[in-house]
Amino acid sequence: MADTSHIELEVAPLIADHLALDMLNTEAGTGAARQDFWRDIDALLVWLERCGIEPGAQPGSLAADFLGDATALRATARDLITRRTQGKRGDPAPLNQYLKAMASMPVLVWDEAQPQLVRQGAAPSPARALGTLAEAVATLLADGDFALVRQCEHPDCVLWFYDRTKSHRRRWCSMALCGNRHKAAQFRARNRPTAPAH
Repeated sequence: MADTSHIELEVAPLIADHLALDMLNTEAGTGAARQDFWRDIDALLVWLERCGIEPGAQPGSLAADFLGDATALRATARDLITRRTQGKRGDPAPLNQYLKAMASMPVLVWDEAQPQLVRQGAAPSPARALGTLAEAVATLLADGDFALVRQCEHPDCVLWFYDRTKSHRRRWCSMALCGNRHKAAQFRARNRPTAPAH
């Protein structure tokens, strides 16, 4: 049986070095070991807060819609990113629907020093929160170096990461989660007593 203990966590690890890939990592494992870290609206809101994204007020009746929209965005992102890693074309239309919430306008701000022109968006809202995630996905797809977008090499791990290491040789979602477990398994295999020959 596969060792899936390395993904049995309370909250999704923020280890991908890119917001879009951290979003994909809110769903980990496969089959019976599958784990959805956005198990309910509260878990989604906690994750957004950890990522510095303000979702605005959450009326109770809209909470289920927000969770459904977030998981649909995650599925769209997973499809587009997977296609991009495979060199295939994806359909940007579903992602563009979320990006519509990112409309902004130039605003002149004048502090004590001197005026500055900044872009300002609408007030925080669930749609804007999802738009922020969609923008991270779009930025990765358009500007990311997909030679550095990888999945963990541990055979039981499906977590993604953006390899920002200097040598670009990162193999694991994290050394603590998978790298050390792999090294320990190799050590055990090397030091396993051999059966005597008959």
